[in-house]
Amino acid sequence: MAVTAEAAAEMVLERRAYARVGLLGNPSDVYGGRALSFAIADFSATVHLRPSPELLIQPHPHHDLVAFPSLPQLVSRLQSEGYYGGVRLLMAICKVFYNYCVQNNISLKAENFTLSYDTNIPRQSGLSGSSAIVCAALSCLLDFYNVRHLIKVEMRPNLILNAEKELGIVAGLQDRVAQVYGGLVYMDFSQGHMDKLGHGIYMPLDVNLLPPLYLIYADNPSDSGPQHC
Repeated sequence: MAVTAEAAAEMVLERRAYARVGLLGNPSDVYGGRALSFAIADFSATVHLRPSPELLIQPHPHHDLVAFPSLPQLVSRLQSEGYYGGVRLLMAICKVFYNYCVQNNISLKAENFTLSYDTNIPRQSGLSGSSAIVCAALSCLLDFYNVRHLIKVEMRPNLILNAEKELGIVAGLQDRVAQVYGGLVYMDFSQGHMDKLGHGIYMPLDVNLLPPLYLIYADNPSDSGPQHC
């Protein structure tokens, strides 16, 4: 039976995750501390998932370039934006999600999909652009496989962080919590909570509690990993 264009469009999942600002406590999430963070709507990452005969991770036309006009332009691109785009992030969350489901006896339907992404979050500017892509992709997977109710919201930041750890990205849970919950979130990462629950205590707060704020970021990308080591 042929699928109409309208029906095909309805089968496409679109999920979005927003940039994160660490207001207080960063990077104490790595050391059992407390933090206050919020998501901002100015910048976001979007992931699309559509059913397909084979599993395909689609490169982004700008962020995953493999063709260049010349060698100097390739080098210039690598110097300004590094070697990595978002494909590896999508692949990593697929692996972590699948392994988590296997380990927790969560059945997944035997269907394939195509994942693609887009983002306008400035690269390596401290706004959690990588985790936003992973967060949006996880949200797609939860809904495609209809398992959102089986993976509690408190555990989802752990999956996102584990996907990034697969790639050698050094970070804590704070960014992922803010992006999973959205808005303004208070977080307590005390070791007792982490040992007992497997996650921190996360409390969404009224964003209107915040005073007027300005976001300033520099256009000189750098990896935040060393600050977390």
